[in-house]
Amino acid sequence: MTKIAVTKSSLKNLKSDLLVMPFGVRELKKEAAKSFEAFGLDKNALKDFKGNAGDSLLLYSGGSKLKSSKILLLGLGEVSGTEDIRKAASSVAHEIASRQVQTLVFDGSSITAWAGKIKGTTASVAELLVDTILYGTYRFDQLKSGKLEKKKAGEKEKKSRLSELKIRVNAGSLKPAAAGAESGRVIAEARNLARDLVNLPGNLLNAEELADAARKSADKSGCRVTVFEKEEIEELGMGGLVAVNKGSAKPPTFTILDYEPASAPQATVALVGKGVTFDSGGISLKPANGMDDMKSDMAGAAAVIGAVEAAALLELPLRIIGFIPATDNMPGGSAQKPGDVITTYSGITAEVGNTDAEGRLILADALAYAVKHYKPDAVIDLATLTGACIVALGYSVAGLFSNNDMLAGEIYEAGQRSGEKVWRMPVWDEYDDLIKSEVADVHNTGGKGAGAITAARFLEKFIDGHTRWAHIDIAGPSYSAKGGKHLQGGTGFGVRLLIDLLRDWK
Repeated sequence: MTKIAVTKSSLKNLKSDLLVMPFGVRELKKEAAKSFEAFGLDKNALKDFKGNAGDSLLLYSGGSKLKSSKILLLGLGEVSGTEDIRKAASSVAHEIASRQVQTLVFDGSSITAWAGKIKGTTASVAELLVDTILYGTYRFDQLKSGKLEKKKAGEKEKKSRLSELKIRVNAGSLKPAAAGAESGRVIAEARNLARDLVNLPGNLLNAEELADAARKSADKSGCRVTVFEKEEIEELGMGGLVAVNKGSAKPPTFTILDYEPASAPQATVALVGKGVTFDSGGISLKPANGMDDMKSDMAGAAAVIGAVEAAALLELPLRIIGFIPATDNMPGGSAQKPGDVITTYSGITAEVGNTDAEGRLILADALAYAVKHYKPDAVIDLATLTGACIVALGYSVAGLFSNNDMLAGEIYEAGQRSGEKVWRMPVWDEYDDLIKSEVADVHNTGGKGAGAITAARFLEKFIDGHTRWAHIDIAGPSYSAKGGKHLQGGTGFGVRLLIDLLRDWK
């Protein structure tokens, strides 16, 4: 775990492996030369540095008045919005990871000025810096034994983790920056928890183990947790979850994480996450190519666990309840078959046209349960639900579906602030024709066209007329495949989005 500290000590007295000196393009022209002169650095280095957001230039501090062994010039661009700061912090994270930096000092002397430029606060900028750096230095390496690595005789093992991050600020900024740094740490750890869960392979994370992860998170955050086992799920009549689990050798679980603030909550928000720990497609088997990535089909559940944990640790003034239906989807001899008709928890019957459209079946039970027993003011579900959403929006943006314009607008704005962007798509009545069944109340597939929309329309049947519901299809941005632009594996998408939404709840 990285130690986070905020200090007002002079940069000359702070020792580290790497000192980050950030400049916006205007600061670069006005202040950089003076700073270099004060620290005994060669001003000629500035000729090779433009200061655009995310630009960086590594210098060695030999002969200077600084105790840090290396210096990273960092560009903030025009500092016109949070994206400039996020790009810059991501660049720092890349340097940390590539150079195995263990101790870092970040010069935040101008943090309050940056906050003013982006219409934020000192705390929000500190939070963004810490969150982005800790997120960017994440690596999933706990399953590596290291036994294949060749080491020279007598060579000490190199540490690759950032052990300490210090942010240097002026005295007047110390308190808000420290508060922001702490909330940034909480959010980053919650996001990285979600990534850990997504990255675990199916043989190490089944439904029971996902419930255990929720219990562990609840212990950390002080939430209440309830886990329904297979027998209780059957007694409840959760026909969707039971049906998807029929082909599995492992039992399902249904987990509820419940955070209540110390004072009367301003609202109650239900978060529902799809927890398919491995999706083979069932009898409607998926193609073999890329099936190994289907360990990520529980990314919605992981995001809900992370978001509830962060909300609790940040002591948000809302009651936030996470619902996690979990199972794998396997083609065993007793697996559900195409053409089967199941009765869900709500009593609505569903014809199963394709067993690979399983996520909506388990979400149907969880949505109905959440609305009936908790009567939340709003219901939001997150799910890696459809490949069709990837076709529509690609791998960077999630699909947003909602029956409430205000809620949809708030989620969109939270996406813009957090960098976890969403784009709204329709759930109009016309799409009902595509999911009609001749033998049941509804069909779980809607043909070739509008697959993401018909899936959302299916889910809407199970909220019992609730007027403030949103579905977020995170199939694209929840996981970065091998060879992609970003680090392979889970992205934790949804945690930061939800926290930004919940903190600005209207």
